[in-house]
Amino acid sequence: MTTQSKFISGTYGGSDVTFLLKPIKLEAIDVASKEAAIQSGLRHYSETISFEGAPEAGYMEIFDGAMSAGAARMGREVAALARSISNQIKGPITLASLVRAGVPLGVLLKRALSRLKKDVEHFGISIIRDRGIDCNAMHHIIERRPIEGLLFVDGWTGKGAISNELERSFHSFSAQPPKLVVLADPCGRAWLAASSEDWLIPSGILGSTVSGLISRSILNEQVTGPEDFHGTVIWDHLMSHDISAAFVDNVWTHAATALDQNNDIAQWTDNDRSSHQRRSREAINRIAAEFAVENFNRIKPGIAEATRAILRRMPQIVFLSSVEDAELAALLYLIREKNVPFQVVSEKIQPYRAITLIQTV
Repeated sequence: MTTQSKFISGTYGGSDVTFLLKPIKLEAIDVASKEAAIQSGLRHYSETISFEGAPEAGYMEIFDGAMSAGAARMGREVAALARSISNQIKGPITLASLVRAGVPLGVLLKRALSRLKKDVEHFGISIIRDRGIDCNAMHHIIERRPIEGLLFVDGWTGKGAISNELERSFHSFSAQPPKLVVLADPCGRAWLAASSEDWLIPSGILGSTVSGLISRSILNEQVTGPEDFHGTVIWDHLMSHDISAAFVDNVWTHAATALDQNNDIAQWTDNDRSSHQRRSREAINRIAAEFAVENFNRIKPGIAEATRAILRRMPQIVFLSSVEDAELAALLYLIREKNVPFQVVSEKIQPYRAITLIQTV
């Protein structure tokens, strides 16, 4: 039993999601100090947080372009995923979105499954690389909902680190493998995906302002106890920039139309998974070999992960499939703004369109 006094929904509607997170106060540290602490082994990344500032106007113009290009596709794929889930899970469905990237998709899937007359609940929970899933959050869910219908939701897969963590952690709760649902699965690790393509999912290039104003999850014994959910900082200073509800409302119009007008379902086979696992592994290994990378956590593959790494970490170099690719506009904006070195190496990084390598400090 946790010590939580109340549940939060961030800036989403209360019916959209319940975050199983503990709001905390934690002093932010600068990115360079955080990087040094992480790479030296003094601190785990989940113990610290850097201040999140407001996106610049020029960056938001790029985001608006990403929405114009990608909102309809995201809506169609939400509908296809929801139909597939509805067909495969006959009893109550529980969505556990991995904060933060899984939450926008989880909100949309919850709405879509409700429209399909399914018994569905949606929670946002923490999973932390090398630390595992939030066991208190998991106990909260499975005490209330059948584990057979539990699906984990993330926006995309990168190189599979969180998939590995999920599989390892879930063994404590079930003999069955976890069911991970994503929009894009370029590394072939999801139970269900709408595609394998590394495409510009609009929510992937923003942080808290499209995720309910919550920070990434925190596990620090100074602010989270053994009976607490993992922590989160509420970035209230960004309230005037928050578009979380507007984002899901926009994409939902496309999802609802697709639910009403077609019968497409998402299909993801063992052959899909195995081929993409091989291609992903080869791309990661090529980068690691060329740059003598021993800690693969320094390699951040995929448009969204590569972009977030520039926003939150200290990049050494970025690899791009093309400078003419419109879906890399946000990434190129950040590369130029922060003067980050980059290479155009299309063949080397397939199936990804971008990879960021974090520098050593």
